[in-house]
Amino acid sequence: MFRRHRSTSPLVAPSGMTTRDLANESIAGLFARPGRTALTVLGTVVGLAALVATLGLSRTAGNRIVGRFDELAATEIVISPKPSAATSSSAATGALPWDAAARLERLNGVVAVGTLSTLNVGSRLVASSPISDPQNQTEFKLTVSAASHGLFDAVRADLRTGAFIDDVHSERHERVAVLGPNAADRLGITRVDQLPAITIGDDLYLVIGILDGVGRQPDLLGAVIIPEGTAQQDFRLASPGLVIVETNIGATSLVTSQVALALRPDNPTSLKVVSPPEPQRVRDAVKNDLNLLFLILGGVSLLVGAIGIANVTLVSVIERTGEIGLRRALGASRRHVGQQFLLESTTIGFVGGVLGASLGTLVVVIVSAYQSWTPVLDPATPFLAPVVGALTGLVSGTYPAIRATRLTPVDALRSGT
Repeated sequence: MFRRHRSTSPLVAPSGMTTRDLANESIAGLFARPGRTALTVLGTVVGLAALVATLGLSRTAGNRIVGRFDELAATEIVISPKPSAATSSSAATGALPWDAAARLERLNGVVAVGTLSTLNVGSRLVASSPISDPQNQTEFKLTVSAASHGLFDAVRADLRTGAFIDDVHSERHERVAVLGPNAADRLGITRVDQLPAITIGDDLYLVIGILDGVGRQPDLLGAVIIPEGTAQQDFRLASPGLVIVETNIGATSLVTSQVALALRPDNPTSLKVVSPPEPQRVRDAVKNDLNLLFLILGGVSLLVGAIGIANVTLVSVIERTGEIGLRRALGASRRHVGQQFLLESTTIGFVGGVLGASLGTLVVVIVSAYQSWTPVLDPATPFLAPVVGALTGLVSGTYPAIRATRLTPVDALRSGT
């Protein structure tokens, strides 16, 4: 009887592919179709560049907005009489003093002080022409305000043309006016070198200036502004309506605690003092909102790049079905086939991350330089971008790699021929 000899050696020798061979094959696979590889890398570059740029620009813009907040909102204090005090039977119990600016300028941390009052002009209209034209509207119902000289500094007003109201105009009760840009447009006044005049009711006022804009109190953009002394005479203004104070950054809390006592030492509780909210809380809210917004935009861009990698890798698997079958027939294991495609997609993501981080950083610097901003970028972001790119490529290539490993040698060779 013959006994069948059972061989202990495997019918197919195990694959001898080393890590170096795997890397060489992956590189060869990438350069086999350089055009397609370049386009795939470009998609990742755009996604990572958008992510890095948006994160950098969000921090840069956040710091810029915070700086603007500190310059404007965080340095403004508004003082007004309390309604209960203003309507008190005692005369001037809650009234603001006319020398409010002189009193507050002595406080440490105060930069500028001005008083502002909205005048009750009744039914009087404002016109730029002494002749009433029934076919064209020449008279308008505009806000008329009285201001001290220091108000224009306190609200950070910019002058388009002409000059501001000064203390001499107020002391002499001169009928002069400064127009907000919106009021000037409605009245058809664009220049002051020809000494234009307007009428408020039956009174004639010489226009000496036109504002270009204000940092605070936007109601002034559509107002006619006259001197306080003139308002006392023509409109019987009894006391200022508001006191606007600009402080140094960081001095708002200290000045807020002192202004009521400085203005009304006899009755400080009769004044309402409005100061900005706690700056740190507002800054954090602004930064968090901007970071979330730009992070979502960058994530969407990165998702587009990931889909591109997955799509190209999947197409590569389909086109190289015959090659996969040949490798499997020659002894390559499923693991080696999957690793090759994962390495190719990871390499695409890593290269895209390196180039995207460089491009995104360059965009942040260019935009900041154009806007005269100080670029702010987390130092870890450019170094994490290649890692994120590689992980994106790894995840994107997982499904195509799994599909490649499931191909049997016979089916792969038959499909690839």
